Amino acid sequence: MMATKLFLGFMLLSCFYHQSAMGRFVVEKNSLTVSSPESIKGNHDTAIGNFGIPQYGGSMAGTVSYPKENRKGCREFNEFGISFKAKPGTLPAFVLLDRGDCFFALKVWNAQNAGASAVLVADDLDEPLITMDTPEEDSASSKYIENITIPSALISKTFGESLKKSLSSGEMVNVNLDWRESVPHPDDRVEYELWTNSNDECGIKCDMLMDFVKNFKGAAQILEKGGYTLFTPHYITWYCPQAFTISKQCKSQCINHGRYCAPDPEQDFSQGYEGKDVVIENLRQLCVFKVVNETKKPWVWWDYVTDFQIRCPMKEKKYNKDCADGVINSLGLDLRKIEKCMGDPNADSDNVLLKEEQDAQIGKGSRGDVTILPTLVVNNRQYRGKLEKGAVLKAICAGFEETTEPAACLSDDVETNECLENHNGGCWQDKIANVTACKDTFRGRVCECPLVDGVQFKGDGYTHCEASGPGRCKINNGGCWHDTRNGHSYSACLDSANGKCACPPGFKGDGVKTCEDIDECKEKKACQCPECSCKNTWGSYDCTCSGDLLYMRDHDTCISKRVAEGKSAWSAVWVILLVLGVLAGSAYLVYKYRLRTYMDSEIRAIMAQYMPLDNQNEVPNHVSGDRA
Repeated sequence: MMATKLFLGFMLLSCFYHQSAMGRFVVEKNSLTVSSPESIKGNHDTAIGNFGIPQYGGSMAGTVSYPKENRKGCREFNEFGISFKAKPGTLPAFVLLDRGDCFFALKVWNAQNAGASAVLVADDLDEPLITMDTPEEDSASSKYIENITIPSALISKTFGESLKKSLSSGEMVNVNLDWRESVPHPDDRVEYELWTNSNDECGIKCDMLMDFVKNFKGAAQILEKGGYTLFTPHYITWYCPQAFTISKQCKSQCINHGRYCAPDPEQDFSQGYEGKDVVIENLRQLCVFKVVNETKKPWVWWDYVTDFQIRCPMKEKKYNKDCADGVINSLGLDLRKIEKCMGDPNADSDNVLLKEEQDAQIGKGSRGDVTILPTLVVNNRQYRGKLEKGAVLKAICAGFEETTEPAACLSDDVETNECLENHNGGCWQDKIANVTACKDTFRGRVCECPLVDGVQFKGDGYTHCEASGPGRCKINNGGCWHDTRNGHSYSACLDSANGKCACPPGFKGDGVKTCEDIDECKEKKACQCPECSCKNTWGSYDCTCSGDLLYMRDHDTCISKRVAEGKSAWSAVWVILLVLGVLAGSAYLVYKYRLRTYMDSEIRAIMAQYMPLDNQNEVPNHVSGDRA
């Protein structure tokens, strides 16, 4: 294992030696203007941090604050009771911190949590400005790096001491950070490129890159379709030193006899995928871009790389040619052209595309060498900051002259139209039922099984979706077999079958594509009595008995017609007697009710003559009470 890491380190050193010998790394800068005090008034260069969200195309004014404690910002400021939150009516706080003892990103994160609006880090060495980058493969730092939203910049040691001196004298230091010229805008079209990688197992930065590509796809396609931008993807590769081209390590990491290499995804040559697998997929993605660019649809590249990420991950052991070909076919691309473009990875010769990629890694003009992965270059200037959709879109829009920005730069209310224009976006579709898993959103099209008339479809959204739950049989018969014969309809769909298709009684098959009629007569499943004669029909059978016998289906037997007729006659008699009994009982009940009612009325009349009733007035007495 140690030998493996040493070899990887040697190859990386040879790669960077090759780059440094032919090019240079350029630090992207912006301007910081001090408006007061008079002693340090003027413009100063700062190096834009490669995290957080720089305000490309804009500017920010504030006052500089230098904490009395925790001046390197390596601990949380609330431990010291320090807050940088601006009071109402005051300028935002630009916190000045010293370099050293912890990651740049941690300093900015702690200052942001304390209320800072921006961070200036003073260098502790007299040296040219460098780019403050994120730490490599640090799971702890990844938790806060993605949440940094304020801009930051590195300033020189000399300028930092000047700021500290003015602040210690009690002077207010007012500054203005300006990003308006960080991205040049030579014409009405912005040209940008993304240096990326198909490896999805390289840790934090790979995860960040995958998320960015998926989230930015919609905006990128809108800008490209409108002719506002010219996008080009790139892939970093290096060569294997000549002394190691026949080694096991070079053979597993390189193609074309050591000319184009990538590190082992797991950094373990004994298991998993190899570096050459990554190089081949990188080459395939380059060829996809070349083919779609020739068809005047370069934006389809975004569809391929996002679909490949989703459908062909290394973790699921799907990072291979078969899965890639499935994605290519689903998008309606010319597979033969792509394979021809890729050439033979075992050939002892240069690959034109990969050779161009290696040459492009070397900086030209105002753009420096590409040594950080991923790297975004806008109008030949390397982007610095968080690789996030909103921040990158702002940087691209800063490349347009004012008042010439496209609508996408002025509003987030944009969406793609890939579902109609690009083979249903490569998603699942049922043309018969007119149902599709393709959905247009601002992030580009997504493949999600739909909800139709209260019926939820389930599946991966790319190759398979099926209706499930109650009501599923209403939509294209639930994807199950169905047929109509002699005016009768037969279906293998059952709402209560948990999404499964089952052939109806009298049929056999998978229930999806086929249900064949069962020949009950031939298979001796019915009509097996000695006197029976069987004839098969569609979905059922007819059974007749010889002579004057009648067939009883429930008992699969034949009985005499006389017996059947006798039974029928006695049944009729019993039915008649039952009806007469019911009628007689009903008449008796009516008679009893009417008789009781009549007797009650007669008794009440007789009693009323001899005694007053509750509901009658008192009977007058005609005998005088006087006794004269």
